[in-house]
Amino acid sequence: MTDHQPDTTPQPDRGAVPEGSVPLTDHVKAGPGGAMTDEVGVITGDVTLTTEAGPDSTASVRIQYTGAEEWYTLTGSPTPLPPGGLAAFHQHVVEAVQAGGAAEVPGSTL
Repeated sequence: MTDHQPDTTPQPDRGAVPEGSVPLTDHVKAGPGGAMTDEVGVITGDVTLTTEAGPDSTASVRIQYTGAEEWYTLTGSPTPLPPGGLAAFHQHVVEAVQAGGAAEVPGSTL
């Protein structure tokens, strides 16, 4: 028997997301003032972001302290998925968190 640690990265529910949709994940340093979460307020420092498309043309963003088990909802999530697609939206989220200032999910008018 091997000592296997389970992957705690959020995985798409194949019954609830478009076929072939996978979450996009990045490890970043939150800028001064951190990122705002619904559950615990502002988090700072090294964080992991995951952006995932939903079946209803929305995008959900979750964030955690890198290496932690707990995931939080980035304030403003879920939001309508902008026309540019998931990858472009995810990049905007990354940039917002890197900028800090209690970053929230960027508006859907990107």
